[in-house]
Amino acid sequence: MKKILAILIVVSMIFTLCACKKNKDKDSSSTPSSQASSNPSSSMPSSTPSSSPSSDESVVSDDQAKPTVAHMIDVGTVNISGLEKYENNKKGWGQGKQVDADNRPITCDPMQKKFGEYGGIFIMPKDEKKIYLTFDEGYENGYTAKILDALKEKDCKAVFFVTMPYVKANADLIKRMIDEGHVVGNHSVRHKSMPTLTSDEAAKEITELHNYMVENYNYHMTLFRPPMGEWSTRTLVIAKELGYKTVLWSYAYLDYDTNNQMGVEKAFPRVTGAAHSGAVYLLHAVSKDNADMMANIVDDLRGKGYEFNLLK
Repeated sequence: MKKILAILIVVSMIFTLCACKKNKDKDSSSTPSSQASSNPSSSMPSSTPSSSPSSDESVVSDDQAKPTVAHMIDVGTVNISGLEKYENNKKGWGQGKQVDADNRPITCDPMQKKFGEYGGIFIMPKDEKKIYLTFDEGYENGYTAKILDALKEKDCKAVFFVTMPYVKANADLIKRMIDEGHVVGNHSVRHKSMPTLTSDEAAKEITELHNYMVENYNYHMTLFRPPMGEWSTRTLVIAKELGYKTVLWSYAYLDYDTNNQMGVEKAFPRVTGAAHSGAVYLLHAVSKDNADMMANIVDDLRGKGYEFNLLK
């Protein structure tokens, strides 16, 4: 009986030793990559540097890595009720011809002081020799590309205020403005006089174009130019409540009449002669004169010590 028991013990030990050897052979045949896939923390480093993230780094997509600042405006969440306390008398804007000793229109600084708290911009501070270029784009007349070419050549940025029809009809130009570092501003959906609209209607003129730009270009607008330069305190406040500044200007001239262009010989000295520190220039991109002389305007004003800055 003892002999049989000893034989069984020996046989059991032989089976155990065989099983252990089989498992050891199986483990030794595993590759490092299979180990890494099942247990990243135990993987061995490769002999050459890798551009892949290490096992403890988060892998994110391009969209996640570059979060956008563009967001839609839900007009329902913006408080535009109770604005009747703000006057809504329609005001037309033009800088006038009288200027002070610094060549700044005498109308602009008082308006800036009075309405700046509501987000209005009529002129910028005069402490530095800076000029801010803006263009209005109610429709395309074939000159915007030439203006963009000149600005690109001179490394000069500007604001382009566009309407909804312009955006929908000129996607390539809008994309180019964005790609080349310009600011695309809101010039409303239908180009209506803002003070003639209800508060809700005025808000929609801004928000519908704003949201279209977010949806189609992932672009967030922050500057508004009222159509025809017509505004009121109430419309300034509406725009401000929507996250916008309302940009008027301290220089403009009769450049929008495409059938009555004065020619570069007359237009150039008029535009450059009006320069002043803190100037907000309104030019129209439908003007052949503006397109023809844009590069020379930049050169001339820089030669006089002015720097071009970008409203944002």
